[in-house]
Amino acid sequence: MAFSKGDKVTWNTPQGTTEGKVVEKHEKEFSFDDQKFNASKDEPYYTVESAKSGKQAAHKESALSKK
Repeated sequence: MAFSKGDKVTWNTPQGTTEGKVVEKHEKEFSFDDQKFNASKDEPYYTVESAKSGKQAAHKESALSKK
């Protein structure tokens, strides 16, 4: 399942399920918030923005669900 910029998605956090939108798709290594992520075409990562807090985070595609 692939997501596109602007798609509404949900993901799990220690506080429970959070929802937001996809900001960017990554298919090669990238840095976010002082962390390196090894994204690839087979295992993309996405930058997502929380609808509640407005904060951004990076997640594997498998950690996201379409809302």
